[in-house]
Amino acid sequence: MLRVSHKERPNWRAQAEQLGFGFHTMYGEPYWDETAYYQFTLAQIERDIEDPTAELHQMCLEVVDQVVRDEQLLRRCRIPEARWQDVLDSWQRRDPSLYSRLDLAYDGRGPAKLYENNADTPTSLFETAFWQWLWLEDNVDAGRLRRDADQFNLLQERLVARFASMAAHYPGQRLHFSCCKESIEDRGTVQYLEDCALEAGLDTAFVHIEDIGLGEGGWLTDTDSHTIDWMFKLYPWEFMFREKYAEHLASSRVNWLEPLWKSVLSNKALLPLLWQRFPDHPNLLPAYFGDDPKRSALQEYVQKPLFSREGANISVMRHGELVAEVDGPYGEEGFIVQAWHPLPKFGDNHALIGSWLVDDKPAGIAVREDTGLITQDLSRYLPHIILG
Repeated sequence: MLRVSHKERPNWRAQAEQLGFGFHTMYGEPYWDETAYYQFTLAQIERDIEDPTAELHQMCLEVVDQVVRDEQLLRRCRIPEARWQDVLDSWQRRDPSLYSRLDLAYDGRGPAKLYENNADTPTSLFETAFWQWLWLEDNVDAGRLRRDADQFNLLQERLVARFASMAAHYPGQRLHFSCCKESIEDRGTVQYLEDCALEAGLDTAFVHIEDIGLGEGGWLTDTDSHTIDWMFKLYPWEFMFREKYAEHLASSRVNWLEPLWKSVLSNKALLPLLWQRFPDHPNLLPAYFGDDPKRSALQEYVQKPLFSREGANISVMRHGELVAEVDGPYGEEGFIVQAWHPLPKFGDNHALIGSWLVDDKPAGIAVREDTGLITQDLSRYLPHIILG
């Protein structure tokens, strides 16, 4: 695993704007960064990232099967009691899911370690599936990269295929897409997914989360008063559970993407539950609930809220000293602690691997880097290649 300096493509910013990648720069700072790329061997991708990703995903599903049948564990996950039966029903129906992303620490040598599972609202999808692949093609065509340079990137074709298969599961239903109004990144992700669904032949529509209405009989509706039968929402379940229409989430009979059972898989309570079920697994880090006396065994650890996005409210403690923290709105729901395992450092940059799954299968990777210890929403995105 190498970090290789590289020359930017001329006029890539204008191309990005033209193709809908308007968030390549945020708040005056680069988000997309092609002044360097990360290089992997095929063995590193297949043996150290792809295979463990598939295994970890199945392990996570085993934990879901355990949690949805156990009231104590549902409380641990802070899932509202009023939604317990809905979550169980969703799991027992095997409501289909679309995608997820495992965040991994990997240095090119030792086994990758799971940081967390972004199973409900993962972003950085457009830049992974489409934009970094375009970067590779442009540089190969221009002779700036070798002809045999490749990428672990099957995301777009698998997303289109997954949408097509789910359309057969929900025949004749329009798929609504939704996200909040204030996030340009979330809107870009949702627009890209809607484009994939259209390529798969689906009938689609869009409505902002804030504009979802409640019609007669408890049906959820869009701004044209059309009933929502099937919806992809880039909006966490823990937020949905607090919406005014929460009591109608199941009775409205919406087919949700991601499904209700993902409220367990995307919860950081998953991390101590994985460690309990699979202790000493080479791809896991020791993790405990905040009130577990066993946590005292960790002298260096990361404290994470059960609900958190983009590194918010995460802190790093080493031998009683706070060495890094990020502010945010989370934490009242409780915390877990996870053994400190630093990201690999390349120069001044700490690199995180995001390993994507579509339809339960590994489908590609993303690389984010930051000069700080904690990867956040504005951490830079760098492309990758495979050689050798």
